[in-house]
This record gives sequence, structure tokens and C-alpha cells, in this order.
Amino acid sequence: MGDKAQTHPGAAGRAQAADHPQSVRNVVLVGHSGSGKTTLVEALALTAGAVNRAGRVEDGGTVSDYDDIEHRQQRSVQLSLVPVEWDGIKVNLLDTPGYADFVGELRAGLRAADAALFVVSASDGVDGSTRMVWEECAAVGMPRAIVVTHLEAARADFEEMTRICAEAFGADDPDAVLPLYLPLHGPQAPDGHAPVTGLIGLLSQKLFDYASGERKESEPGEEQLPLIEEARNRLIEGIISESEDETLMDRYLGGEPVDVKTLIDDLERAVARGVFFPVLAAAPAAGGARQGLGTVELLELITGGFPTPLEHETVRVTTIDGEPRELKPCDPDAPLVAEVVKTSSDPYVGRLSLIRVFSGTLRADQTVHVSGHGLADRGHEDHDVDERIGALSTPFGKQQRPVSHVIAGDLACVAKLSRAETGDTLSAKDDPLLMEPWQMPDPLLPLAIQAHSKPDEDKLSQGLARLVAEDPTMRLEQNQDTHQVVLWCLGEAHADVALERLRSRYGVQVDVVPHRVSLRETFATRAAGRGRHVKQSGGHGQFAICEIEVEPLPGGSGIEFVDKVVGGAVPRQFIPSVEKGVRTQAAKGVAAGHPLIDVRVTLLDGKAHSVDSSDAAFQTAGALALREAAADARIHLLEPVAEVSVLVGDDFVGAVMSDLSGRRGRVLGTEQTPGGRTLIRAEVPEIEIGRYAIDLRSMTHGTARFSRRYARHEPMPQQVADRVREEARVAS
Repeated sequence: MGDKAQTHPGAAGRAQAADHPQSVRNVVLVGHSGSGKTTLVEALALTAGAVNRAGRVEDGGTVSDYDDIEHRQQRSVQLSLVPVEWDGIKVNLLDTPGYADFVGELRAGLRAADAALFVVSASDGVDGSTRMVWEECAAVGMPRAIVVTHLEAARADFEEMTRICAEAFGADDPDAVLPLYLPLHGPQAPDGHAPVTGLIGLLSQKLFDYASGERKESEPGEEQLPLIEEARNRLIEGIISESEDETLMDRYLGGEPVDVKTLIDDLERAVARGVFFPVLAAAPAAGGARQGLGTVELLELITGGFPTPLEHETVRVTTIDGEPRELKPCDPDAPLVAEVVKTSSDPYVGRLSLIRVFSGTLRADQTVHVSGHGLADRGHEDHDVDERIGALSTPFGKQQRPVSHVIAGDLACVAKLSRAETGDTLSAKDDPLLMEPWQMPDPLLPLAIQAHSKPDEDKLSQGLARLVAEDPTMRLEQNQDTHQVVLWCLGEAHADVALERLRSRYGVQVDVVPHRVSLRETFATRAAGRGRHVKQSGGHGQFAICEIEVEPLPGGSGIEFVDKVVGGAVPRQFIPSVEKGVRTQAAKGVAAGHPLIDVRVTLLDGKAHSVDSSDAAFQTAGALALREAAADARIHLLEPVAEVSVLVGDDFVGAVMSDLSGRRGRVLGTEQTPGGRTLIRAEVPEIEIGRYAIDLRSMTHGTARFSRRYARHEPMPQQVADRVREEARVAS
């Protein structure tokens, strides 16, 4: 680490394929939108010598946020991999979007990584969504460190930000969240702000000055040592409390000096075990500077304190039939198990699959088995197919640098895997295996679309299939009731990116139309109907008369048909014809064009002709009878009701419950959960929660989550039903 007081060892620059898992570090950068993750990645790449001083690669592009959509939206919308090399270690930096709509890309980054850097802005603090990701990492014991950015802001205060981080992330032990360095401030500007120009190592008591654009190490002045004494003592005690040497604390409290190397070794072990979370400061290089403030220290923490892939918990693997399979952790010589953590399309090379190899070695020109299971509810059919690996490459911005193989623990890209989708498993073709899929959030914002023109209609199906193959947080629905194509997304920004990708990547222009929920109809009262279908003019005649009675049934009963004809008024061979006509008409609806449900239709009487009666005639008569009964009855319009569960911070419980009531919701109960949150359960009409994903995020500043599932259909209030019927009439 930087606190080892070593000089910069000479950047190895751009990383190629690793030769052993011990020489790989996979690190995901996490933080809210605007916290500076992408800028930090580019600063680290500059310090490692992988890019030039302008933060660019040879083709002029940046190493992250190189997609055209990201340029237009001025924010990250996808996971990007930036591999660099430092001190002989390949560091795979996984830059994730900070905006909540792209949490699927964040989850993919967490899946591929062995440790996480939480990037927080000194001017913005820690938001609720970042706290929730921290809790997710804590649940699986992922090692973490915290990087404070935007120290150049007028109100930036590193010490205060460290305190906030300790409160937000150190609920169990605030002394586990402590700084390794204190900022060194330069001369005070006219506005009263003193810029941070260097760092003071708390363990080594060395000064690292970045004012010249390059890191220079020196001894601090006598007046500076008292300033760090309290913070240094607290850091030492925090490290010792996590030491595996139980006698170290007693010796330290007894006045025995502790060797700095011992402290650093204990610190590295505590960080790798996920029990100590150091706080560092970082800032990009300014002007022609070669190194950004804190970037050397951060790279040394990553390479020295973060775990290797060998320490990653063994993934759960089964055969295709579901039989468990034991694998050695991260063994390059073991059977191949790799996972597609991201799928994207490149206009020049086609489909690109970002792969994390968990076991074995993946080689170019190798034939592998591709397995995708468990995402049928997202529009992804289960599939098992053998495919040949083409070119393997290491991504760097828009460039792809060829490699011959990828060992266990490393990441790389595979081109032109035609069937592989995000979340799929790659394994040996003669020993197919399957990894347990990672948890993805449910897309809860419906986007109903239709092709803009006939040429677009021809390309729409293929474009949508490619879109959902790339992003498992999207769900494609072909609604048989409303006849709409619905793309379920995580939010408005997610939907905007999906539409833009359809247009720019796949050449499909679509129009967004109002989303319709699947309504139903039912009889509110008993009614009778007579269906008469008699035609005798010219040619073969048609004759069928039937009389029915319709009565409502409890919800969930469907359509029940009862035959009570006596005396052969309707011949036995035509009774199924009447039932078929009734059911066909029920599927079409009897009032507003929505399927009829939960009624009993009883055939009471009828008439037939020995020559002119037929199957078709009695089907028509059955349909006419049902329509006549509906004309004399009160028909209820039924709407789907969802059971909604909202997990929300206690501060927002009142606002959320009030909002649910305003949506005609019925709160069923609340339940306290750990972390100062409340789980609210309610039943809400689906027509009222079409945009709830957006509204809830706005109401709770992105800190709440919700899930929904269909409960039942129930009668819609008359005034709402009248409005829906009027909207349908105008639309038609």
C-alpha cells in the first residue's frame, strides 16, 4: 500500500492476460451517479501508464463511458471493464453506473468482482441506494474500501466525510471505517478554500506531495506530526482489534511499540477478510500531471490489501440435470466454468460477451457448452448448445486487444457467441455445467410499444430479442389480452436507453403507446337471454334457437356451462356447439370488449330443425344468447389487483402509506425490519401503479424498493369504469 512508504515501482501499463490467479485483482466501483467513479477509473489508468495525459487511448476515446449513448446522456449506462497493470498485478477495474435504473449493470459488476470500492463525493455525501449496496456486499462478506472524491469542492471536508461514512457503513463497528491518510492542504485561496495537495500516511508518518503533478515522498515537519497523532492512534487500535494475534492489543496498550510492517500486514489481512474498511482520498490529475492525488495509494491498496480470486467463495455449480458438483476454488487446471456477466453489440465485431472465468482455462478456438436456465419469466428460453469460441480479447475503451487464453479468476471478451446471453454458463462440451444465476431486480415499469412503420415491424421482433438477451433486467411481454408488446424496464432512464438502442443499434423505430392492463367483465346480476339464428332464404337454411340463464359466480370460478335441456329440445350433438359459441363470445367480451369471467351459463331450452340445424348455427345462437343476456344485465368491469410489498425507510412510511391510499390501495399491514426500515404490504389496483417505480423513487429519494404480484380481479368503481370505457371509446 501507499503507506508502505515505497516509491512508485514503475507502471507496467496496459494489462494483458494473467498467468496465475494470484496476479489478478477484480474490483468493482460502486457509488451514486455523479460521485466520480468514471473519472477515478481514468485517473487510475493514467497513473498506471495505460492512457496518455489526456486520459485517452490511441484511438482518441476514453477507457470508460465510450458508448455513444453515454456521451449523449452524460452518464454511465452500462458496466465497463478497464484492465490496468500495477507492480506486476493485473487489476480489472469494473466501472458501474450509479443511476438506479441501471442496477442490473451494478449487479453484474458485483458478480464479476472480488472486492468493491465505494466512491463517495465529499460534496454530496452518502445516499440511500449506496447504503443498500453496502449491505448487499456485507451480506456476502465482500471486502470493501471507501474513496472520497470531489475534494476540490468549496465545502469539501475529508474529516467530516469520514465521520459520515463511519455512521453510514460502520453500524456494527464504527472503528472498522477509518482513514489511512489525512489530506495535506495547500495555501488558502481568496475564497477561503484551501485545496488538497497531498496526503500524510498515518502509519508510516510520511508525506506524499502531489502538488507538482507527480507523487513526491518526504518527511513531515515537526508541526504536522501532532495533527495526525489522534487519528494515527485510533487507526492502530482499529487494526490491532482485527488482528489475528490476540496478544498484540495487550502489548500495544502496555506501551510496547508495534512495528509498522506488522500493522500493514494485519491491515491487509483485515481488508481482504472484509472486516476493516479503509477510507482514502483521490482526485484526478490536473493539467499535465502524470498522477492524480491518492491514485498511487489506491492502486497499492488494491494490489496489496484486496483479495485474489483464489479467496473468492466457491461458486455453486450443478450439472444440467441439477446434480451438485464440487469444484476446486479458482483452479486453472480444473473443469471449465465461466459466466457471461455482460452482453453487448459492437457495430464492427457483432455480439461481445464479457466473461468471468471461475474455474479452468478458456482458450481461443475452443468449443464450449453454453447453458442458460432460470430466466424464462424474463423472456429468455432455457437453452443448451455447443458453440466455438472465436477471438478472445481484453477490452480497453473501444479497442479489443487479442489474448490467447483466459485463466480462472480473470475476465475477457468473447466475440460472436450467437446464443450466449447475460447470465449464461460456459463449460466443457463433454462436461456441461450450470452456475446458479445471480439475483436480478424485477422490472416494474411497463413500456408499451408498436412499430413506427411496416419496415420497422419486420425488424421489431429480432431487435427486441437482442435487447433482452443483453439485459436480463428487461422483460418482454406479448400480452394476449391487450394485444400489446410490452417492454418492462426499471425506470424512465432505462426505458430511454432501450428505445435509443433499438433505434441506433438495430435500426428499429418504435412509438410508445399508453399501457393497458388486462381488464375483465362479469355479470353483477342474474339475467336470461334468447339466441335466435334462423335464415331460410336461398340455398341451405340455418336454424338454431337456444335459451340460457346467466348468473354470477365467486371470483376465480371462470366460465361454467350447465346443460338443463329436457325433452330433446336441443339435440345432444348440438349442446357442445352452444357451449362453444358461449365461450367464444365470452372470450371476446359482452360489454366493453374484455373477456367475461366468473359466470355460470345454463342452457334451459331451444329449438332445432331436422334439416337446417347445424354446429355452426348453434354456435352463433349461443353467442347471440349471451349478448342478449348481457344487454339486460348490469355488467361489472373487473380490474386486476396486485399485492404490493414496499420496503421503505422509517422516515418515509407515512408518505408511502398516504400515497398508496390515494391510489385506491388497501394497506394490509406493516412489519419492522433491520436497518431502520419498514415493510408495507398492500393491495392496489394495477391501473394505479403503472408508474409507481418512478413515483416511489422520487418520493423516497431512491431508498425504497417494492415488489408486486397479481392477486385477483375485482369490480372497478363505477366512476373509474366509466372513465376507462370513455377512454377506450375515444381511442377506437
